[in-house]
Amino acid sequence: MARRDVEEAVEKLLESRLEADGLELVDVEYVCERNWILRIYIDKEGGVDLNDCQTVSERAGALLDEADLIPDNYMLEVSSPGLDRVLKKDRDFIRYAGEDVDVKLFAPLEGTKVKAFTARLLGLGEDGALLLETEDGRISLERDKISQVRLHFSF
Repeated sequence: MARRDVEEAVEKLLESRLEADGLELVDVEYVCERNWILRIYIDKEGGVDLNDCQTVSERAGALLDEADLIPDNYMLEVSSPGLDRVLKKDRDFIRYAGEDVDVKLFAPLEGTKVKAFTARLLGLGEDGALLLETEDGRISLERDKISQVRLHFSF
């Protein structure tokens, strides 16, 4: 099973169960870092704590073992997405509209050497492109040009 297929299957398996417990399934990553790691990011109103992560780890582990979705040996990690959480889904871009974000691009913006910048997230356009407010004005960026978008965190 391909990496993305595993991530989608795990999301489908866990999302409604976590929502029933008042938790949001923020993201699922299945990556190989010497060994396979399945990372589940969760959140809830007011933030998650260690007990939430432990409970989800135990429940998710049992559900994943029962469903037998993942053919490889893997380690399961459950955590908060953090203050500088990655934004990936439409609901993330809608929820965090008005917030500052750090944007990384696959290639420089047309006519510039800029591959990373901080901007105000305005939301999504009708075509699904990100609407951003930069120092130079408003721009619309197609998602396939974006490597990563994170909430901007400043100390």
